[in-house]
Amino acid sequence: MKLHHRVDGPACGPLLVLGPSLGTTLDVWQPQLPALTERWRVLRYDLPGHGGSPAAGGFTLDDLAQAVLGLVDEAHFAVGGISVGGAVAATVALKAPERVRSLVMCCSSARFGEPGPWLERAASVRAEGVRSLAPTLASRWFTEGYDGSWVVDRLDQVDDESYAACCEALAGFDLRARLPEIAAPTLVVAGTEDPATPLEHALTLATGIPGALLATVPGASHLAGVERPGPVTAAMLRHLSGTWPAGAGKPAGTSRADGMRTRREVLGGAHVDRANAGATDFTRDFQDFITRYAWDEIWNRPGLDRRSRSLVTLTALVARGHLEELGMHVRAALRNGLTRDEIKEVLLQTAVYCGVPAANSAFAVAQRALADLDAEE
Repeated sequence: MKLHHRVDGPACGPLLVLGPSLGTTLDVWQPQLPALTERWRVLRYDLPGHGGSPAAGGFTLDDLAQAVLGLVDEAHFAVGGISVGGAVAATVALKAPERVRSLVMCCSSARFGEPGPWLERAASVRAEGVRSLAPTLASRWFTEGYDGSWVVDRLDQVDDESYAACCEALAGFDLRARLPEIAAPTLVVAGTEDPATPLEHALTLATGIPGALLATVPGASHLAGVERPGPVTAAMLRHLSGTWPAGAGKPAGTSRADGMRTRREVLGGAHVDRANAGATDFTRDFQDFITRYAWDEIWNRPGLDRRSRSLVTLTALVARGHLEELGMHVRAALRNGLTRDEIKEVLLQTAVYCGVPAANSAFAVAQRALADLDAEE
C-alpha cells in the first residue's frame, strides 16, 4: 500500500508522523503546521484514495499502520492522528513500541461504534458517492455556525471505493482490549461537542492507556484541531516537548539524514553501505546512534573543519589503541584533505605522546590501508 505524504520542518528536527480523519486530506493538519514545524519535522500522509494517495480496497487499520511504518526510517519518532488517523497511530505504537516515543490521539476512539452503521455508510457511498455525505459530515465535523467549507471541499479529492473500504476497516476495528499494552506516553484530545467520537470514547482511551493524559477542547466538534486550533496545538506542543528525549530537535544534532550524509562523505559510500547491510536488530539502534550523534552532533559542528577533526581522530585512535578503526580513518583523512605525508607526521607525533609501541602498530595499520587503496585505484 502506497500512501502519499509530505514532510515539512527542519531537517534536524525529531520526526512527528500525523494522520488525517476519514474524508479529509493531510491539509487537515494545516492549522497546527506553523507551530509544530518550528522544532519538529512533520510527516503528514493521506489515507488510501484520499488526496494524493492511490485508491485501494480490502484493507484493515493494521494494514494502514504497516504502510505508515513503511514511510519511517528513523529509529524513534512520535506519531499522532485525528479520528481514524489516531486509531492508526495507536496501532503503530502497538506494532513498534520500541520506536514510538510519543502518541497523540485527537477525537479518536478504540472502537468507532457498531459495525452496522459503517457498513451501511460504505454501501451508501458506493451507490451515491462520497460527495452525497457532505451535509452530514459538515454537521459532525464542526459546531453549528462554524465555516469549515475548505475542509468539506476536500471531499472532491476522495475516491468513493477507497472511502467505502475505510468504512469497512473501521467496522472491524476494536482496540479496547489492547489499550493497556500501549507503552508510549499518550495525549488524548477530545472536543466537548463531538458527536462522532463523544467524550466517553476519549475517557475509554485515557483510562485504558497507562498514564495517558486527557485534554478537552470546549466548543469543538470532531475536527477540533481545525475549529479550535489554538488549544489543540498548545496541548500537542506541551505533550510532545514533555515526552520527547532531552535534546531532541537541537539544530546541532539528532539528524539522521545529516549524519548519514556526513558519514558517507567522510568514510565513503561503499563502507557505509556495507555497515548498513550488516546491521541487525541487535546493532541497528547503535548504528542509528553513531549516525546521529557522532556524525552529525560532532562532525558537523562548526568549531573545527573536517581536516582538523581527522587529525584529532587519528591521534585519539592511536592513543587508545583502537587500531581496528584506524585504517578506516586513514582513508577518511585523505578524503578530508590530509596528504600522506601529513598522516605520517601525525603518527610520528603519536610516537612521542602515545608511545613508540602504539605508533609502531599504527604505522603498520596505516601502511596496509594505503597499500589497499593503491591496489584499488
